[in-house]
Amino acid sequence: MLFVFDLDGVIYRGNQPAPCAAQTVAEIRKSGHLVFFLTNNSAKTRIQYAQKLAEMQIKASPEEIMTSAYATALYLKENGFDGATAFVIGEEGLFAELSSIGVAFAEPSEDCRADVVVVGIDRSINYLKLKSAQQAILHGARFIATNRDATYPLENGRVEPGAGSIVAAVEVASGVSPIVIGKPETYSLEKILGLTGSKPEETVVVGDRIDTDVAMGKTAGVKTVLTLTGVTSREDVLKLPPHLMPNLILEDLCHLIQSLF
Repeated sequence: MLFVFDLDGVIYRGNQPAPCAAQTVAEIRKSGHLVFFLTNNSAKTRIQYAQKLAEMQIKASPEEIMTSAYATALYLKENGFDGATAFVIGEEGLFAELSSIGVAFAEPSEDCRADVVVVGIDRSINYLKLKSAQQAILHGARFIATNRDATYPLENGRVEPGAGSIVAAVEVASGVSPIVIGKPETYSLEKILGLTGSKPEETVVVGDRIDTDVAMGKTAGVKTVLTLTGVTSREDVLKLPPHLMPNLILEDLCHLIQSLF
């Protein structure tokens, strides 16, 4: 089987590993199953995420990690935007992935022009960046969002604004809705299935968010596991409509294998 793990809220919160994360991933690999990591967070490169996982004693190669930034680069390349000019609101991971397909970057300006505007998490967002994105879109640039996550989880139960907060600001300013690449859209998961040669019925998505991880899994026809180590609480689960109910709900990853097999 293929296990696709979310990162923020499932494998870790900030720099704090989730209970049994390293042990569970190691046991899954030892049992001969495939492991992939899928995150909506576009801040880091795949190499940086692999390094972060290694620091938590979790084995992962960059090729086993799909970020919304990498998925966005794949989407742009497939749709003829490799070599295009992009105005990007984002951080190192997003710029690195787009640079790898030959994208040129427009600088923030009062009258910004670009072929495409790409928006991800950016903890140095300011008014000029927002205005630049707005102007480029109003002048015809395609609007792409890495994801719409309103928040992301950190240590000790804290949350901070996610990329969705910034995407919403650009959407309101421009009056244009974006093409969304990350979860709950299935594009990134479809890429993982293609890379691994896996079928939906042989795949398990493990996430902490109903509106992204579970919703994506349901649309894609894969088995879904919700852990309560991230943003979704037991109280939230009680309010779920049947079509969004995950196949399995766990407090953490400690009993994932025993619960599935």
